[in-house]
Amino acid sequence: MENTDVFGSSTAPLTWHDFLERMRQPSAADFVKSIKSFIVSFSNNHPDPERDSAAVQEFLSNMEVAFRAHSLWAGCSEEELESAGEGLEKYVMTKLFPRVFASVPDDVIVDNQLYEKMAFIQQFIRPENLDIKPTFQNETSWLLAQKELQKINMYKAPRDKLVCILNCCKVISNLLLNASIAANENPPGADEFLPVLIYVTIKANPPQLHSNLLYIQRYRRQSRLVSETAYFFTNILSAESFILNIDAKALSMEEAEYENNMESARALLSGLSADSDDLPSQSDRSLVSNAESAEPKQHSSNTNKHQDPLVPSQFPRGSSETKLVNKDETSGKDQQLLYKVPSISDLENSGASMLMKEDQASRIFQDFPYLFSQAGDLTVNDVESLLNNYKHLVFKYVCLSKGMGIETLPPLLSISQTQCRHQDENVKESEEDAKALESKKETNKDMGSGIENSEYKILQDEAAVSQGEGNDEISHR
Repeated sequence: MENTDVFGSSTAPLTWHDFLERMRQPSAADFVKSIKSFIVSFSNNHPDPERDSAAVQEFLSNMEVAFRAHSLWAGCSEEELESAGEGLEKYVMTKLFPRVFASVPDDVIVDNQLYEKMAFIQQFIRPENLDIKPTFQNETSWLLAQKELQKINMYKAPRDKLVCILNCCKVISNLLLNASIAANENPPGADEFLPVLIYVTIKANPPQLHSNLLYIQRYRRQSRLVSETAYFFTNILSAESFILNIDAKALSMEEAEYENNMESARALLSGLSADSDDLPSQSDRSLVSNAESAEPKQHSSNTNKHQDPLVPSQFPRGSSETKLVNKDETSGKDQQLLYKVPSISDLENSGASMLMKEDQASRIFQDFPYLFSQAGDLTVNDVESLLNNYKHLVFKYVCLSKGMGIETLPPLLSISQTQCRHQDENVKESEEDAKALESKKETNKDMGSGIENSEYKILQDEAAVSQGEGNDEISHR
């Protein structure tokens, strides 16, 4: 069956718990025995990517057939059966993750090469180097896309990692579509999408990207890697290939300029990494935060540890305004760059990097109840709280922007909002005047509440569920 919406019902957090509950039923004893037996026998074999992939795909397929014929799923809809398959894949691959992820030395070498290359190139690449039109350039949206891609190492299940890629691609796709509508241009295609994805990937520089993509290819159920999902995944594979083979010609540069930029980036990052240990700990001196080793940390193979994999240390990222220095001038200007006031992008990247290094990063977001909600989950009673949160967030954003001396950017509009904007302007003018007065009162009232709730979410990524990956066991009652 062609599944055109692989992240439909199976996106709901209840899917995972529903699978575990069914597996705990006495009638599921044979399933539990088969699953655990497969995990044990698989783990005892020497790593062989092709054989391992085939074994997992065959096991998942056979088990899903068995689910359909079992009384536990009697009378269930196709959607519920799909959800059962998703739960099975997540359980099995969470258990096998330490055994199969980045298990081949050659893959680890490519990970390191790709990570290092992106760390250098991100210091000097500009949208113009990839022929990205000014119409499609939006640093705010790109930062959102980067953050989604950087979450990929927070998860173990192939589907959850794939959601991070899809979220990133959806942000880019919506940006391009909105921009083309605003400019009265034809809808963007692959020629516009891929360069932006390449740029975002380089700027995000997610550790172990090569191993993550191979992991999804090998262990995501092939029957679900279709349609839009397959399109976006193919594009990220193309982006990786482009970056691995990137050279002066690919960036529309002269060879000498490209080599000078690479040498300058290498010297700069080497200096920052070496000097970071000597920086004072006071906040007013820590302007280059988290400057650590450029070499990605490999994931531990200890199967007794059930915590989510952490994002390894990354090269410190420079702001888009940071100018590279010539090789002869590098040593003299390193100190100045160390104490350069960071941009908002620098601060956000630094914070995101620190967040992803925490052992239970996703648990932090539990204090923000709407972060993983969809539109259909909201009620009328939620509107007032959301509005107050929004006002509080805007106030903080504007104050921060003013303090940094940069221009404030308006929020992204959805496609429907963009199309209807001009039609509604006259009607909304009088309403906005009244709301402006009320906004001032409510903003002052709620300034001390400390409530923050701000993350643009295209697809729900089950962060609240994934924090417990590996801790859920299946056993019949």
